[in-house]
Amino acid sequence: MLQIGHPIPEFTLKAYHQDAEKIVKLSEYRGQWLVLVFYPADFTFVCPTELAELADFYDQFVANGAEVMSASTDTIFVHKAWHDESPMIRKIKFPMLADPTGNLCRAFGTYIEEEGLSLRGSFIIDPDGILRCFELHDNSIGRSSKELLRKLQAAKFVREHSGEVCPASWAPGQETLKPGLNLVGKL
Repeated sequence: MLQIGHPIPEFTLKAYHQDAEKIVKLSEYRGQWLVLVFYPADFTFVCPTELAELADFYDQFVANGAEVMSASTDTIFVHKAWHDESPMIRKIKFPMLADPTGNLCRAFGTYIEEEGLSLRGSFIIDPDGILRCFELHDNSIGRSSKELLRKLQAAKFVREHSGEVCPASWAPGQETLKPGLNLVGKL
């Protein structure tokens, strides 16, 4: 499984994006932040609520210099059918990656071998292709796009402000911390 502070592997996948099949190479997103959101499957119960909320926040992610991509083990044809069927999914502007082999899910540690599905996983990758943040959820627990955006903003802040760190629940505009030898044990 990938580790924080390590580069993500190169992948080329099919995606359903803007009403068409596209080929997506993760390396093409170097130079900008990338937020990968894994989910179990199309046409399920919790997944459309998460992806619809992510679609609602999409412009804020883009304004923070990030591209968002969702990924499941479904094919692009299933993604298209879901997009065409569901008003919640129809508002998605980001690429929906198709990983029917499960190779991307395996590389990111989200694949459930017994089920052929992915866990809910969120990964924030910096412009150098380095993994900065991730979380995994049981498939019965939905995520918060608001919290994912906050984590992206915190990761961006510490990248742009060397020597500063973000305390719990930090949001843009709030004070940060500047750890030093005299603060050891006080954090």
